[in-house]
Amino acid sequence: MNVIFYSTRKYEKDVFEKQNKSGHHFRFSELQLNRETASMAKGSDAVCAFVNDDASASILEELFEAGIRFIVLRSAGYNNVDLKKAKDLNIKVARVPAYSPYAVAEHTVALMLALNRKLIRANSRVHDLNFSLDGLTGFDMNGKIAGVIGTGQIGEIVIKILHGFGCKILAYDKIENQSLAEKYNVEYSDLDNLYSESDIITLHAPLTAETHYMIGKSSIEKMKNGVMLINTSRGALVNTKDVIKGLKTGRIGYLGLDVYEEESKLFFQDHSEDILQDDVISRLLTFKNVLITSHQAFLTDTALRNIADTTLYNLDCWGQNSSSPNEISI
Repeated sequence: MNVIFYSTRKYEKDVFEKQNKSGHHFRFSELQLNRETASMAKGSDAVCAFVNDDASASILEELFEAGIRFIVLRSAGYNNVDLKKAKDLNIKVARVPAYSPYAVAEHTVALMLALNRKLIRANSRVHDLNFSLDGLTGFDMNGKIAGVIGTGQIGEIVIKILHGFGCKILAYDKIENQSLAEKYNVEYSDLDNLYSESDIITLHAPLTAETHYMIGKSSIEKMKNGVMLINTSRGALVNTKDVIKGLKTGRIGYLGLDVYEEESKLFFQDHSEDILQDDVISRLLTFKNVLITSHQAFLTDTALRNIADTTLYNLDCWGQNSSSPNEISI
C-alpha cells in the first residue's frame, strides 16, 4: 500500500521503516495536513496523520479526489477527523487505541514532581553556581488529595503511581471502574467535589463537546487556593485565558501542560529564531510556576514501536481487503 505520512519527524520515520515488514511504500513529509498540503496525497492509497493534522470535511473531500480511501492515525485521539464526512465518502479511518499508557502517565507524574520540587529552577541555579535553597520549598506528595479526571488506561496508571506516593485519590469518570476502589482506595466523586477537595488535579479525559473547556472560570473558582493543575490529554479541555487569570490570583499555584489548544501552530517545530506571535502562551511562559512540554508525553521508545506496529497492522488489514479492529465508526 502506498502511504503518505504528514507531520513526520525523524524519530518516527526511523521506527516505521524498521518495523515495515509488509513492504508498504512510504512517503514522509514534515508538513502538516491542511488545505495547502492535501494535494500532496495524490498517488497514495492512504494518509497517515498525527494529532495536529487537519482532517476536517473540506480536507477529506480533497483527499478523496486525490484517491485516498484510508486514513490511519498514529494517535489514540481522533477529534481532528470529521468522521461523519469520512463515512459519507467511504474513507476508512483507524487509530492506535493504546500505545503505552505508561509513557503518558509517567510524564504526567514527572510534571507534578518537577513543579512541586521546582527542579527546573534548581537546576538552572546550580548551573549558575547559585546553591541557595531559598524559594525552592516543595510539599510532601504523601497525604495530598489528587483528583484524577478520566480513569481509562492512562488515568488508572496515574492513580497507581500516586497511590504509591501515599496520595488520597478522588476520581471522576462517566464509567466508574470499581476495581480501582479495591486496589487503590479510589473514591469516585462528582466534579464539583473533586475541584473543591483536590490539592492536585490531573486531566485524562477525551476532548468532546461535553469536556471542551471543562477547566474554565467557574471550575477554577471551586478549586483550592494553590491547586496544582496538570493536563497531558487535550489542550482544549482547558480555557487557557481563564487559567492565566487563576495563576495571577494564586488560585492555581502550579500548572503543568503537555498540550495546548493552539499547539498546532507551535509544537513539534523549532521556532527558536522566530518572534513568538501567540500572546497567550507567551504570557504563560512568564510564570515561574508553569512548566510546559511540547506534547512529548507519548515519546518513549516503547510507545513509538507500539504506534508503528499498530499503524502498520491497520494498513496490513486494509491491504488484505479486511477490516481492522481499530477502525473508528459512528
